[in-house]
Amino acid sequence: MNDVVVVGAGLAGVRSAEALRAHGFDGRITLIGEERHRPYDRPPLSKAVLSGELDSTYVDSDLAAMKVTLRSGVAAKGLREGVVETTEGELPYDGLVIATGATPIRLRGEGRQHVLRTIDDALELRTQFTRAPRVAVVGAGWIGAEVATAARKAGCAVTVVEAAGAPLSAALGDDVGAYTVPWYEQAGIELRLSTLVATVDHGGLTLAGGSTVEADVVVTGIGVRPSVGWLAGSGIELDNGVVTDGHLRTSLPGVVAVGDCAAWWSRRFSRRLRVEHWDTALGAPDVAAASLLGEPTVYDPVPYFWSEQFGRMVQYAGHHEGARRVHRGDPAGAKWAICWLTPDDRLTAILTVDRPRDLVQGRRLVESGQRFDVQRLVDPAITLRDCTVA
Repeated sequence: MNDVVVVGAGLAGVRSAEALRAHGFDGRITLIGEERHRPYDRPPLSKAVLSGELDSTYVDSDLAAMKVTLRSGVAAKGLREGVVETTEGELPYDGLVIATGATPIRLRGEGRQHVLRTIDDALELRTQFTRAPRVAVVGAGWIGAEVATAARKAGCAVTVVEAAGAPLSAALGDDVGAYTVPWYEQAGIELRLSTLVATVDHGGLTLAGGSTVEADVVVTGIGVRPSVGWLAGSGIELDNGVVTDGHLRTSLPGVVAVGDCAAWWSRRFSRRLRVEHWDTALGAPDVAAASLLGEPTVYDPVPYFWSEQFGRMVQYAGHHEGARRVHRGDPAGAKWAICWLTPDDRLTAILTVDRPRDLVQGRRLVESGQRFDVQRLVDPAITLRDCTVA
């Protein structure tokens, strides 16, 4: 293998290039990215950048020293055997890393709607917020909550419109998401649940029932789709992203996928997962690089992500589909957690609010698969690791 092309110059792409060198690959590496900025981290965009604490989040990586050719402002257009078709011509490859991430979903309508995906998006929204406008945020998921937090902190009048019956419904379900409803009221934010948006218009939103929400700035945060349109007709298997095995190998030889666009097989949870969070972009590239170079390795982490919203640190680790819920502390209080258990009382996921030690221990315990004493688990005064059954 002499030529590796990495498509996508976000964190997953940069870490893939670093991992290839760390595993001893000494051939050519070409990293292409659609944006013209240096590679940067995305999580701070909705946190530190939007709130004015940071102006940039560049990834600390010396690509030139690693002899990695970075081609910014170049987008992939198509893929055929051994060749990536780009907006600047063809790139031949022996090995290919797909790290094209995801694209925000937009609503219908002629009005302007902001999304938060790039550094330019964050800086523009920050400028808008300094004028203290009326802000409408569509979607009360992780991004919507963080945007609403920043807008309110800047002095804006904020209305959040959510189609589901509770915030964070898609990630946690209505029952758990409902525990965050008081946070909006405490922050002085109007929250409209079970409300569908028909269109984004000049001057705000038109709702499905015909009523309107007046706003000077509309931010849409209703999710993303994996950026895999350029792979149509390539023969690579696609299903809610690029389908990979547990080694992050795709259906095409010499091609791996990482980050938001990769739908990988988890042995731990016996299902395919596509996780749109920083920790995946950070951890997957080492496995992908090893697989590309023929080294035996498996990608099977405990997914992890976090959100800073309304003065709280919210963290989650694991995968809870089909598991039963156990409360650890009172969600009406300041600090609490929720654990999800398998039928034989093994921890499969944990959500924590301002309980960082629970999160750290919980993630390790999901990984180890130890059984729990549920009567001890519900007592937040007992450390999580002391709730296990020997």
